[in-house]
Amino acid sequence: MNSSQAEVHNELARVLREHAGRLSACLIRVLGDFAAAEDVMQDAIEVALQRWPEEGIPDNPGAWLLTVARRRGLDLLRRQARYRGKLAQLSWPVPSEPDDRLKLIFTCCHPALPEPAQVALTLRTVCGLTTAQIAAAFMIPESTVGQRITRAKRKITEAGIPYRIPSDAELPARLNQVLAVVYLLFNEGYLSSTGDRSHARDLADDAEWLAASLAWLMPRQPEVLGLLALIRLHQARAAARFDPDGDLILLRDQDRTRWDHDAITDATHLIERAATHRDPGPYQLQAAIVACHAEAPTWDDTDWTQITVLYDMHLHIAPSPVIRLHRAIALRHVQGPAQALSELDALTADLDRHHLFHAARAEILRDLDRHLEAHTADRRALALTANPAQQALLAERLDQTW
Repeated sequence: MNSSQAEVHNELARVLREHAGRLSACLIRVLGDFAAAEDVMQDAIEVALQRWPEEGIPDNPGAWLLTVARRRGLDLLRRQARYRGKLAQLSWPVPSEPDDRLKLIFTCCHPALPEPAQVALTLRTVCGLTTAQIAAAFMIPESTVGQRITRAKRKITEAGIPYRIPSDAELPARLNQVLAVVYLLFNEGYLSSTGDRSHARDLADDAEWLAASLAWLMPRQPEVLGLLALIRLHQARAAARFDPDGDLILLRDQDRTRWDHDAITDATHLIERAATHRDPGPYQLQAAIVACHAEAPTWDDTDWTQITVLYDMHLHIAPSPVIRLHRAIALRHVQGPAQALSELDALTADLDRHHLFHAARAEILRDLDRHLEAHTADRRALALTANPAQQALLAERLDQTW
């Protein structure tokens, strides 16, 4: 595939991903069957992949996809002998109000399903992520993700789980998984796990829209406010994250004058609103950590002690190897590289297949003048990431240190 073909392919993928979630929501609402809706949607996408490279992307891709899906849906509904009334509901555009889009997310995040399956199903069905992208988010094999999604769809159909936003009393059992879906969607947009592009601004923007919709529907939920603040703080740095060639610029090297400081201020206000509820959670704490970075005038002014304290709080509330990894990276600036390396080495069994673990070890090993080990760690990190910007950064390090 040459560069021109690759550009066409990437644009097709972007447009299809942009419309897949809304089309899926519409079809599931009408057909009442996850498996049937996905079959219809996949048929429409397959036709698009066959015709759009030659005919060009239509002016209204959503309507085009819906027309194709409508024909396939017609066949299904005819066989079910109740197509006339339901077929009339298949109209475009699909409503885009927050409650309409979130209905399907809350449906997928039903407590009758295992929690990992809730998130995986939603990311695949509503957000349009591939099985490979979801597997990367969970750091598990693709086959495991596929099995979770298949079982979850079967469970929803067999149990007749309703397509609706749950009542206020039901929200606590679902909200954490809904937030996890939005968070993982944003992560995939912020730094893509697959090799076709370094980042996916459309996915990041979609995650921000969903987080803002949740905040509109549930303005008194502190973790909702925390997640929205976290996403907006990251988005505020978007203009400074890549150079003109598309290479990744690390936080310490970014031009902070290019950050959106108004957005940073607005996100900080969201954190303050969340704090008034006196119910700290992981997203609020992550937002507070990113705010420490965003509010520092320079890299050297970063309050690493405060960041370490916030990671300690996070570990107390929701411990995980990844948070311990990030705490160790911060600890390097507080207690020195030797202590940070000791913390990292304790995570080897949990994070040996996580590229950031090895990249962080490489930096700390260089601080300790253990350059051969650092080179080995960078090579391991390079082998574990498919993101082109991360690959370029690691390859440059290897060239400089060999």
